[in-house]
Amino acid sequence: MAKAPSLTCTACGAAHTKWSGRCDACGAWNTIVEEKPLVAGPASKSLGAARGAAVALSTLSASEPAPPRVASRMDEFDRVLGGGLVPSSAILVGGDPGIGKSTLLLQAAASFALAGLKVVYVTGEEASAQVRMRAARLGLSEAPVLLAAETNLRDILTTLETEKPDLAVIDSIQTMWADNVESAPGSVAQVRAAAHELTTFAKRRGMSVVLVGHVTKEGQIAGPRVVEHMVDTVLYFEGERGHQFRILRSVKNRFGPADEIGVFEMTGAGLAEVANPSALFLSERETPSPGSVVFAGIEGTRPVLCEIQALVAPAPAGQARRSVVGWDGGRLNMILAVLEARCGIPFAGLDVYLNVAGGLRISEPAADLAVAAALLSAREDSPLPTDTVVFGEISLSGAVRPVGQTEQRLKEARKLGFAGAIMPQDKKATPEAGLTVQRIPDLTALVGDIFGAG
Repeated sequence: MAKAPSLTCTACGAAHTKWSGRCDACGAWNTIVEEKPLVAGPASKSLGAARGAAVALSTLSASEPAPPRVASRMDEFDRVLGGGLVPSSAILVGGDPGIGKSTLLLQAAASFALAGLKVVYVTGEEASAQVRMRAARLGLSEAPVLLAAETNLRDILTTLETEKPDLAVIDSIQTMWADNVESAPGSVAQVRAAAHELTTFAKRRGMSVVLVGHVTKEGQIAGPRVVEHMVDTVLYFEGERGHQFRILRSVKNRFGPADEIGVFEMTGAGLAEVANPSALFLSERETPSPGSVVFAGIEGTRPVLCEIQALVAPAPAGQARRSVVGWDGGRLNMILAVLEARCGIPFAGLDVYLNVAGGLRISEPAADLAVAAALLSAREDSPLPTDTVVFGEISLSGAVRPVGQTEQRLKEARKLGFAGAIMPQDKKATPEAGLTVQRIPDLTALVGDIFGAG
Protein backbone atom coordinates (compact mmCIF):
# COMPACT_ATOMS: atom_id res chain seq x y z
CA MET A 1 0.00 0.00 0.00
CA ALA A 2 1.40 3.40 -1.02
CA LYS A 3 2.32 5.72 1.81
CA ALA A 4 0.09 8.77 2.10
CA PRO A 5 1.85 12.03 1.18
CA SER A 6 2.87 14.47 3.90
CA LEU A 7 0.91 17.70 3.55
CA THR A 8 1.92 20.90 5.34
CA CYS A 9 0.44 24.41 5.53
CA THR A 10 2.94 26.99 4.25
CA ALA A 11 1.41 29.68 6.46
CA CYS A 12 1.58 28.01 9.87
CA GLY A 13 3.41 24.71 9.30
CA ALA A 14 0.51 22.53 10.49
CA ALA A 15 0.54 18.91 9.22
CA HIS A 16 -2.47 17.47 7.38
CA THR A 17 -3.35 13.93 6.32
CA LYS A 18 -5.26 15.01 3.22
CA TRP A 19 -5.44 18.07 1.03
CA SER A 20 -8.12 20.72 1.51
CA GLY A 21 -8.57 24.25 0.31
CA ARG A 22 -8.47 25.77 3.80
CA CYS A 23 -6.09 25.08 6.68
CA ASP A 24 -8.00 24.10 9.82
CA ALA A 25 -5.23 25.43 12.08
CA CYS A 26 -4.78 29.00 10.83
CA GLY A 27 -7.69 29.45 8.39
CA ALA A 28 -5.49 30.35 5.40
CA TRP A 29 -6.68 29.37 1.93
CA ASN A 30 -4.70 27.46 -0.72
CA THR A 31 -1.62 27.06 1.50
CA ILE A 32 -1.51 23.25 1.91
CA VAL A 33 1.25 21.66 -0.17
CA GLU A 34 2.94 18.29 -0.30
CA GLU A 35 6.17 18.08 1.63
CA LYS A 36 8.68 15.31 1.19
CA PRO A 37 9.83 13.71 4.44
CA LEU A 38 13.34 13.99 5.79
CA VAL A 39 15.86 11.36 4.77
CA ALA A 40 15.22 8.29 6.90
CA GLY A 41 17.93 7.43 9.40
CA PRO A 42 18.54 4.64 11.89
CA ALA A 43 15.88 4.21 14.52
CA SER A 44 16.70 6.21 17.63
CA LYS A 45 16.32 4.90 21.14
CA SER A 46 13.51 6.08 23.33
CA LEU A 47 14.26 9.21 25.36
CA GLY A 48 13.31 7.34 28.50
CA ALA A 49 15.86 4.59 27.89
CA ALA A 50 18.77 6.59 29.27
CA ARG A 51 19.02 9.26 31.94
CA GLY A 52 19.99 12.76 30.85
CA ALA A 53 21.97 15.40 32.71
CA ALA A 54 20.16 17.49 35.30
CA VAL A 55 19.28 21.01 34.18
CA ALA A 56 20.39 23.90 36.39
CA LEU A 57 17.41 25.78 37.83
CA SER A 58 17.19 29.35 39.12
CA THR A 59 14.61 31.52 40.84
CA LEU A 60 12.66 34.42 39.38
CA SER A 61 14.52 36.80 41.66
CA ALA A 62 17.90 35.92 40.18
CA SER A 63 19.50 38.92 38.46
CA GLU A 64 21.63 38.75 35.35
CA PRO A 65 23.51 41.57 33.64
CA ALA A 66 21.95 43.05 30.53
CA PRO A 67 23.26 41.54 27.29
CA PRO A 68 26.19 43.50 25.83
CA ARG A 69 25.47 45.35 22.62
CA VAL A 70 27.59 46.49 19.70
CA ALA A 71 26.46 49.74 18.09
CA SER A 72 27.00 50.44 14.43
CA ARG A 73 27.28 53.80 12.71
CA MET A 74 23.61 53.58 11.67
CA ASP A 75 21.64 55.08 14.56
CA GLU A 76 18.24 54.23 13.04
CA PHE A 77 19.23 50.58 12.62
CA ASP A 78 20.52 50.42 16.20
CA ARG A 79 17.29 52.01 17.47
CA VAL A 80 15.15 49.28 15.90
CA LEU A 81 17.41 46.56 17.34
CA GLY A 82 16.93 48.06 20.80
CA GLY A 83 20.27 49.82 21.12
CA GLY A 84 22.62 47.71 19.04
CA LEU A 85 23.48 44.15 18.05
CA VAL A 86 23.30 41.52 20.80
CA PRO A 87 25.84 38.66 20.49
CA SER A 88 24.40 35.21 19.65
CA SER A 89 21.13 36.77 18.43
CA ALA A 90 19.16 35.70 15.36
CA ILE A 91 17.43 38.41 13.31
CA LEU A 92 14.91 37.92 10.50
CA VAL A 93 14.41 40.79 8.02
CA GLY A 94 11.49 40.69 5.56
CA GLY A 95 10.26 43.07 2.90
CA ASP A 96 8.83 43.40 -0.59
CA PRO A 97 11.05 42.61 -3.60
CA GLY A 98 13.16 45.58 -4.60
CA ILE A 99 12.39 47.57 -1.46
CA GLY A 100 16.08 47.74 -0.49
CA LYS A 101 16.69 44.86 1.94
CA SER A 102 20.04 43.91 0.43
CA THR A 103 21.15 47.54 0.31
CA LEU A 104 20.20 48.05 3.95
CA LEU A 105 21.96 44.93 5.18
CA LEU A 106 25.08 45.57 3.11
CA GLN A 107 25.32 49.02 4.67
CA ALA A 108 24.68 47.55 8.13
CA ALA A 109 27.28 44.82 7.57
CA ALA A 110 29.84 47.42 6.55
CA SER A 111 28.99 49.56 9.58
CA PHE A 112 29.44 46.67 12.00
CA ALA A 113 32.67 45.67 10.27
CA LEU A 114 34.03 49.20 10.65
CA ALA A 115 32.97 49.05 14.32
CA GLY A 116 35.38 46.14 14.85
CA LEU A 117 33.27 43.02 14.20
CA LYS A 118 34.26 40.25 11.83
CA VAL A 119 31.40 40.10 9.32
CA VAL A 120 30.60 37.50 6.64
CA TYR A 121 28.01 38.30 3.98
CA VAL A 122 26.60 35.21 2.19
CA THR A 123 24.42 35.79 -0.85
CA GLY A 124 22.37 33.10 -2.52
CA GLU A 125 20.57 35.36 -4.99
CA GLU A 126 23.40 37.31 -6.60
CA ALA A 127 26.91 36.74 -7.84
CA SER A 128 29.81 38.15 -5.87
CA ALA A 129 30.50 40.64 -8.65
CA GLN A 130 26.98 42.05 -8.33
CA VAL A 131 27.40 42.60 -4.60
CA ARG A 132 30.77 44.31 -5.23
CA MET A 133 29.12 46.61 -7.77
CA ARG A 134 26.51 47.62 -5.17
CA ALA A 135 29.25 48.14 -2.56
CA ALA A 136 31.14 50.39 -4.98
CA ARG A 137 28.00 52.43 -5.66
CA LEU A 138 27.44 52.82 -1.90
CA GLY A 139 31.08 53.72 -1.27
CA LEU A 140 31.68 50.59 0.82
CA SER A 141 34.38 48.85 -1.22
CA GLU A 142 36.99 49.38 1.49
CA ALA A 143 34.83 47.98 4.30
CA PRO A 144 36.37 44.75 5.76
CA VAL A 145 33.40 42.51 4.93
CA LEU A 146 34.03 38.91 3.81
CA LEU A 147 31.82 37.92 0.86
CA ALA A 148 30.61 34.54 -0.40
CA ALA A 149 28.06 33.42 -3.00
CA GLU A 150 26.73 30.02 -1.94
CA THR A 151 23.45 28.20 -1.32
CA ASN A 152 24.64 24.86 0.11
CA LEU A 153 23.90 25.06 3.82
CA ARG A 154 26.47 22.44 4.79
CA ASP A 155 29.26 24.35 3.03
CA ILE A 156 28.12 27.63 4.58
CA LEU A 157 28.13 26.20 8.11
CA THR A 158 31.58 24.70 7.56
CA THR A 159 32.88 28.07 6.35
CA LEU A 160 31.38 29.90 9.33
CA GLU A 161 32.88 27.36 11.72
CA THR A 162 36.28 27.91 10.14
CA GLU A 163 36.16 31.71 9.93
CA LYS A 164 34.42 32.24 13.31
CA PRO A 165 32.79 35.58 12.46
CA ASP A 166 30.94 37.80 14.91
CA LEU A 167 28.10 38.44 12.44
CA ALA A 168 26.82 36.51 9.42
CA VAL A 169 24.27 37.88 6.94
CA ILE A 170 22.35 35.28 4.91
CA ASP A 171 20.60 36.71 1.84
CA SER A 172 18.19 34.99 1.65
CA ILE A 173 16.87 32.08 3.72
CA GLN A 174 14.60 30.95 0.85
CA THR A 175 17.63 30.21 -1.35
CA MET A 176 19.43 28.02 1.18
CA TRP A 177 19.54 24.29 0.41
CA ALA A 178 20.08 21.58 3.03
CA ASP A 179 21.22 18.30 1.43
CA ASN A 180 19.59 16.19 4.15
CA VAL A 181 16.10 17.42 3.21
CA GLU A 182 14.47 15.91 0.13
CA SER A 183 12.60 18.94 -1.18
CA ALA A 184 13.26 21.91 -3.41
CA PRO A 185 14.90 25.11 -2.11
CA GLY A 186 12.29 27.54 -0.83
CA SER A 187 9.89 24.82 0.31
CA VAL A 188 8.52 24.70 3.84
CA ALA A 189 10.85 21.87 4.86
CA GLN A 190 13.96 23.56 3.44
CA VAL A 191 13.21 26.96 4.97
CA ARG A 192 12.45 25.43 8.36
CA ALA A 193 15.56 23.23 8.34
CA ALA A 194 17.87 26.04 7.17
CA ALA A 195 16.54 28.51 9.73
CA HIS A 196 16.84 25.93 12.52
CA GLU A 197 20.43 25.00 11.61
CA LEU A 198 21.58 28.62 11.28
CA THR A 199 19.88 29.76 14.47
CA THR A 200 21.20 26.80 16.47
CA PHE A 201 24.70 27.32 15.07
CA ALA A 202 24.62 31.01 16.01
CA LYS A 203 23.55 30.28 19.60
CA ARG A 204 26.14 27.53 19.99
CA ARG A 205 29.08 29.46 18.52
CA GLY A 206 28.28 32.90 19.98
CA MET A 207 27.72 34.41 16.54
CA SER A 208 24.94 36.75 15.49
CA VAL A 209 23.07 35.92 12.29
CA VAL A 210 20.79 38.03 10.09
CA LEU A 211 18.41 36.15 7.79
CA VAL A 212 16.70 37.85 4.86
CA GLY A 213 13.19 36.53 4.17
CA HIS A 214 10.93 36.98 1.17
CA VAL A 215 7.33 38.05 1.75
CA THR A 216 4.07 36.83 0.26
CA LYS A 217 1.54 39.01 -1.56
CA GLU A 218 -0.23 39.51 1.80
CA GLY A 219 2.97 41.04 3.22
CA GLN A 220 3.89 38.12 5.52
CA ILE A 221 7.28 36.44 5.49
CA ALA A 222 7.08 33.43 3.17
CA GLY A 223 7.52 29.97 4.66
CA PRO A 224 6.39 28.43 7.94
CA ARG A 225 5.53 30.82 10.77
CA VAL A 226 7.71 28.71 13.06
CA VAL A 227 10.73 30.56 11.59
CA GLU A 228 9.54 33.77 13.24
CA HIS A 229 9.35 31.92 16.56
CA MET A 230 12.90 30.58 16.19
CA VAL A 231 14.59 33.95 15.85
CA ASP A 232 15.00 36.65 18.50
CA THR A 233 14.03 39.64 16.36
CA VAL A 234 11.71 40.05 13.38
CA LEU A 235 12.05 43.23 11.30
CA TYR A 236 9.96 44.37 8.34
CA PHE A 237 11.35 46.80 5.77
CA GLU A 238 8.37 48.77 4.47
CA GLY A 239 7.75 51.53 1.96
CA GLU A 240 5.92 52.49 -1.20
CA ARG A 241 7.76 52.22 -4.49
CA GLY A 242 6.54 55.69 -5.43
CA HIS A 243 8.13 57.22 -2.31
CA GLN A 244 11.79 57.50 -1.44
CA PHE A 245 11.09 56.88 2.25
CA ARG A 246 11.61 53.48 3.88
CA ILE A 247 10.49 52.28 7.32
CA LEU A 248 12.33 49.55 9.24
CA ARG A 249 9.81 48.27 11.78
CA SER A 250 10.38 45.82 14.63
CA VAL A 251 7.43 43.46 15.16
CA LYS A 252 9.25 41.16 17.59
CA ASN A 253 12.30 41.85 19.72
CA ARG A 254 13.45 39.83 22.73
CA PHE A 255 16.10 42.44 23.54
CA GLY A 256 14.19 45.69 23.07
CA PRO A 257 10.81 47.33 22.46
CA ALA A 258 8.60 46.02 19.69
CA ASP A 259 6.93 48.30 17.12
CA GLU A 260 10.01 50.54 17.10
CA ILE A 261 10.73 52.14 13.74
CA GLY A 262 13.75 53.47 11.93
CA VAL A 263 13.27 55.88 9.04
CA PHE A 264 15.49 55.94 5.95
CA GLU A 265 15.49 57.81 2.66
CA MET A 266 16.46 56.01 -0.53
CA THR A 267 19.03 58.03 -2.45
CA GLY A 268 21.43 57.37 -5.29
CA ALA A 269 24.15 56.64 -2.74
CA GLY A 270 22.06 54.18 -0.75
CA LEU A 271 19.86 54.55 2.31
CA ALA A 272 20.29 57.76 4.27
CA GLU A 273 19.09 57.99 7.88
CA VAL A 274 16.34 60.45 8.75
CA ALA A 275 16.93 62.04 12.14
CA ASN A 276 13.60 63.91 12.26
CA PRO A 277 10.88 61.74 10.68
CA SER A 278 8.08 64.08 11.75
CA ALA A 279 9.39 66.83 9.50
CA LEU A 280 9.84 64.25 6.75
CA PHE A 281 6.21 63.08 6.75
CA LEU A 282 4.74 66.59 6.83
CA SER A 283 4.29 68.28 3.48
CA GLU A 284 4.36 72.01 2.86
CA ARG A 285 1.44 73.41 4.83
CA GLU A 286 1.55 77.18 4.42
CA THR A 287 -2.09 77.41 3.30
CA PRO A 288 -4.99 75.51 4.90
CA SER A 289 -6.33 72.66 2.78
CA PRO A 290 -9.67 70.86 3.26
CA GLY A 291 -9.21 67.21 4.19
CA SER A 292 -5.66 67.65 5.52
CA VAL A 293 -5.04 66.95 9.23
CA VAL A 294 -1.80 66.42 11.17
CA PHE A 295 -1.88 63.37 13.43
CA ALA A 296 0.41 63.15 16.47
CA GLY A 297 1.21 59.44 16.73
CA ILE A 298 3.59 57.13 18.57
CA GLU A 299 5.69 54.55 16.75
CA GLY A 300 7.38 52.34 19.31
CA THR A 301 9.01 54.80 21.71
CA ARG A 302 9.21 57.64 19.18
CA PRO A 303 6.57 60.35 18.63
CA VAL A 304 5.91 60.86 14.92
CA LEU A 305 3.77 63.55 13.30
CA CYS A 306 2.29 62.74 9.91
CA GLU A 307 -0.33 64.15 7.57
CA ILE A 308 -3.62 62.36 7.00
CA GLN A 309 -5.38 63.34 3.77
CA ALA A 310 -9.04 62.71 2.94
CA LEU A 311 -11.11 63.34 -0.16
CA VAL A 312 -14.90 63.07 -0.31
CA ALA A 313 -16.54 63.33 -3.73
CA PRO A 314 -19.95 62.48 -5.21
CA ALA A 315 -20.08 58.87 -6.37
CA PRO A 316 -21.33 57.93 -9.82
CA ALA A 317 -24.32 55.66 -10.20
CA GLY A 318 -23.72 52.49 -8.22
CA GLN A 319 -21.92 51.67 -5.01
CA ALA A 320 -19.67 54.32 -3.46
CA ARG A 321 -15.96 53.55 -3.23
CA ARG A 322 -13.85 53.38 -0.07
CA SER A 323 -10.11 53.54 -0.80
CA VAL A 324 -7.47 53.56 1.96
CA VAL A 325 -3.67 53.80 1.80
CA GLY A 326 -1.64 53.51 4.99
CA TRP A 327 -4.52 52.74 7.38
CA ASP A 328 -6.99 49.97 8.17
CA GLY A 329 -9.95 49.94 5.77
CA GLY A 330 -12.20 48.25 8.32
CA ARG A 331 -11.53 51.00 10.84
CA LEU A 332 -12.40 53.63 8.23
CA ASN A 333 -15.79 51.99 7.72
CA MET A 334 -16.30 52.04 11.48
CA ILE A 335 -15.56 55.79 11.69
CA LEU A 336 -17.97 56.47 8.82
CA ALA A 337 -20.69 54.45 10.56
CA VAL A 338 -20.18 56.29 13.86
CA LEU A 339 -20.34 59.67 12.13
CA GLU A 340 -23.61 58.73 10.48
CA ALA A 341 -25.25 56.98 13.47
CA ARG A 342 -24.10 59.28 16.29
CA CYS A 343 -23.66 62.63 14.53
CA GLY A 344 -26.19 62.40 11.70
CA ILE A 345 -23.64 63.03 8.95
CA PRO A 346 -24.24 60.61 6.07
CA PHE A 347 -21.60 59.48 3.63
CA ALA A 348 -23.95 57.41 1.45
CA GLY A 349 -23.52 58.16 -2.22
CA LEU A 350 -20.07 59.65 -1.63
CA ASP A 351 -16.68 58.28 -2.61
CA VAL A 352 -14.21 58.37 0.30
CA TYR A 353 -10.44 58.30 -0.21
CA LEU A 354 -7.99 58.29 2.69
CA ASN A 355 -4.21 58.50 2.47
CA VAL A 356 -1.32 58.73 4.95
CA ALA A 357 1.26 61.00 3.35
CA GLY A 358 4.83 59.82 2.94
CA GLY A 359 4.10 56.09 2.70
CA LEU A 360 3.80 55.60 6.48
CA ARG A 361 1.45 52.90 7.77
CA ILE A 362 -0.51 53.70 10.93
CA SER A 363 -1.98 51.00 13.12
CA GLU A 364 -2.73 52.64 16.48
CA PRO A 365 -6.36 53.58 17.25
CA ALA A 366 -5.25 57.04 18.38
CA ALA A 367 -5.58 58.09 14.73
CA ASP A 368 -9.39 57.74 14.84
CA LEU A 369 -10.05 61.37 15.74
CA ALA A 370 -7.60 62.67 13.12
CA VAL A 371 -9.29 60.54 10.46
CA ALA A 372 -12.75 61.76 11.52
CA ALA A 373 -11.53 65.36 11.40
CA ALA A 374 -10.05 64.84 7.93
CA LEU A 375 -13.30 63.28 6.67
CA LEU A 376 -15.42 66.11 8.08
CA SER A 377 -13.02 68.73 6.74
CA ALA A 378 -13.17 67.20 3.25
CA ARG A 379 -16.97 66.76 3.30
CA GLU A 380 -17.72 70.27 4.58
CA ASP A 381 -14.87 71.90 2.60
CA SER A 382 -13.75 73.48 5.86
CA PRO A 383 -10.00 73.26 6.56
CA LEU A 384 -8.51 73.00 10.00
CA PRO A 385 -5.74 75.43 11.04
CA THR A 386 -2.37 74.32 9.72
CA ASP A 387 -0.76 74.65 13.17
CA THR A 388 -3.07 72.16 14.93
CA VAL A 389 -2.50 68.46 15.65
CA VAL A 390 -5.28 65.94 16.33
CA PHE A 391 -5.31 62.59 18.14
CA GLY A 392 -7.75 60.43 20.08
CA GLU A 393 -9.57 57.08 19.95
CA ILE A 394 -13.26 56.91 18.99
CA SER A 395 -15.61 54.37 20.53
CA LEU A 396 -18.75 53.00 18.89
CA SER A 397 -20.84 55.28 21.10
CA GLY A 398 -19.15 58.31 19.59
CA ALA A 399 -17.13 59.12 22.71
CA VAL A 400 -13.51 60.22 22.31
CA ARG A 401 -11.32 58.13 24.59
CA PRO A 402 -7.89 59.10 26.00
CA VAL A 403 -4.76 57.53 24.55
CA GLY A 404 -1.33 56.82 25.98
CA GLN A 405 1.79 58.99 25.96
CA THR A 406 -0.14 62.24 25.50
CA GLU A 407 2.71 64.38 26.86
CA GLN A 408 5.16 63.01 24.29
CA ARG A 409 2.74 63.76 21.45
CA LEU A 410 2.23 67.34 22.62
CA LYS A 411 5.93 67.87 23.19
CA GLU A 412 6.74 66.74 19.64
CA ALA A 413 4.06 69.02 18.23
CA ARG A 414 5.40 71.99 20.15
CA LYS A 415 8.96 71.24 19.05
CA LEU A 416 7.90 71.39 15.39
CA GLY A 417 6.15 74.72 15.81
CA PHE A 418 2.51 73.71 16.20
CA ALA A 419 0.36 76.02 18.32
CA GLY A 420 -2.78 73.97 19.00
CA ALA A 421 -4.04 70.46 19.66
CA ILE A 422 -7.45 68.77 19.54
CA MET A 423 -7.43 65.82 21.93
CA PRO A 424 -9.63 63.79 24.32
CA GLN A 425 -10.51 64.86 27.83
CA ASP A 426 -7.55 63.37 29.69
CA LYS A 427 -7.24 64.60 33.28
CA LYS A 428 -3.84 62.96 33.71
CA ALA A 429 -2.24 64.76 30.75
CA THR A 430 -0.52 68.10 31.38
CA PRO A 431 -0.72 70.50 28.41
CA GLU A 432 2.59 71.50 26.89
CA ALA A 433 3.54 75.13 27.50
CA GLY A 434 2.72 77.28 24.49
CA LEU A 435 0.06 74.94 23.10
CA THR A 436 -3.63 75.81 22.98
CA VAL A 437 -5.36 72.53 23.82
CA GLN A 438 -9.00 71.90 22.96
CA ARG A 439 -10.41 68.86 24.76
CA ILE A 440 -13.53 67.27 23.29
CA PRO A 441 -15.67 64.59 24.96
CA ASP A 442 -17.26 63.09 21.83
CA LEU A 443 -17.64 63.44 18.07
CA THR A 444 -20.67 65.69 18.46
CA ALA A 445 -18.40 68.37 19.95
CA LEU A 446 -15.98 67.97 17.06
CA VAL A 447 -18.78 68.35 14.52
CA GLY A 448 -20.55 71.26 16.20
CA ASP A 449 -17.82 73.33 17.83
CA ILE A 450 -15.11 72.98 15.19
CA PHE A 451 -16.85 72.43 11.86
CA GLY A 452 -20.39 73.59 12.59
CA ALA A 453 -21.70 70.71 10.47
CA GLY A 454 -24.91 68.86 11.03
